[in-house]
Amino acid sequence: MATVKPFKGLRPPKDLVEKIESRPYDVLNSEEAREEAGNNEMSLYHIIKPEINFEPGTSEYDPRVYESAADHFRDFQKKGWLVQDQKEQYYIYAQTMNGKTQYGLVVGAYVNDYLTGVIKKHELTRRDKEEDRMKHVRVCNANMEPVFFAYPDDPVLDELVSKYAATKTEYDFIAPIDGFRHQFWIVSNDADIKTITEEFSKMPSLYIADGHHRSAAAALVGAQRAKQNPNHTGKEEYNYFMAVCFPANQLTILDYNRVVKDLNGLTSEEFLKKLEADFCIEQKSNIIYKPQELHEFSLYLDGKWYSLKAKTGTYDDNDPIGVLDVDISSRLILDKILGIKDLRSDDRIDFVGGLRGLQELKRRVDSGEMRIALALHPVTMKQIMDIADSGKIMPPKATWFEPKLRSGLIVHKLD
Repeated sequence: MATVKPFKGLRPPKDLVEKIESRPYDVLNSEEAREEAGNNEMSLYHIIKPEINFEPGTSEYDPRVYESAADHFRDFQKKGWLVQDQKEQYYIYAQTMNGKTQYGLVVGAYVNDYLTGVIKKHELTRRDKEEDRMKHVRVCNANMEPVFFAYPDDPVLDELVSKYAATKTEYDFIAPIDGFRHQFWIVSNDADIKTITEEFSKMPSLYIADGHHRSAAAALVGAQRAKQNPNHTGKEEYNYFMAVCFPANQLTILDYNRVVKDLNGLTSEEFLKKLEADFCIEQKSNIIYKPQELHEFSLYLDGKWYSLKAKTGTYDDNDPIGVLDVDISSRLILDKILGIKDLRSDDRIDFVGGLRGLQELKRRVDSGEMRIALALHPVTMKQIMDIADSGKIMPPKATWFEPKLRSGLIVHKLD
């Protein structure tokens, strides 16, 4: 069963939150972070993208960069831009996108739950990316950004969250760039804190939705601290890391689409002919066409849109991986026809998150940069949870969650 605890969050004063908050470190590059930070010395990018504190072109893995993150983190605290709460408590974080609001509980997630599989993952992680985040956690002695979890639906927690949602917020702002609304409440009532802890203790699993590398790094640093402490009791703050947990039924997963540079030596006609072995093909007009159901794909080629419906027998509805459209398209189109074996390393393929829309797929093909575009129906939260429960791993680039968590609303210190 899952273990969570309240913690003393380190947070901006109300009047500074919009100066400090930022997008997550991994959704933008160094130059974008530099531009967004501009002349704002309070921007969290000085801590989570600390390469912007140096000359352009400085490696984000330079040892000086990590030290700069720690220096700026100390300065933020000295100057009162981040202030620690006096009481261990939970927090509620709501995001509103396109009129839909999802409410998450900010908790201290248990390191041992990650190590023993109570916190379930559905993606592989890369050791180099884990090590980067581990260095950042170590040098700052804090989880600067939360990870994004899902939990099984819980009516008791729904009712508690609804009660707070009807009260005055601690933070409430519209974020630049995406235009989404972000709200924040503090749960300091002892009875409510007890309820949250107890409800999570009834859950057999929590699920990582987004932030696999941050989760791995936070858990590994916590485990290292435990080994290094001869007086370790299991109650130390480093035994927990910061997560925002949302009920699974509230989450929005967008399509994660593919664009490919060439047809592997085939003509357009030859490519379409090969597709006929596994798909029922219907040409649509030149108007953008979006897949309407699972196992249907949209293909954009030579200025035309096509519907591709996978034929019966090309997938296994009883296999949590084999039923996924990302698996079907990878096996039967990208690998079998186009010769793309490894989605992580092949430079002939790129991926476009659904927030950009199918117009972005059309633009990249029409520009000549790419030869074809393939749009997929998004996976469901149930599929993700089924895969995680089975102990299997999803194919690469399968999920795109929106909205992303904003960073800088709260930080979790490890001591």
